[in-house]
Amino acid sequence: MEENTNERSQKIVSKTVKTGISFGSALAMVISYSAWHSIGWAILHGIFSWFYVIYYIIRY
Repeated sequence: MEENTNERSQKIVSKTVKTGISFGSALAMVISYSAWHSIGWAILHGIFSWFYVIYYIIRY
């Protein structure tokens, strides 16, 4: 029973992390494109994901 619960918890955490990373990338790309109007910068900032979002919040 405990193994099943532990396995389920790992799946939930894994799914949440993937969703968070995806959302962070999308958010970074939208912020970047609206600020710089450049697809290249948006892609680069999407790679940096949450780091760029946090940088943008602190900087601007």
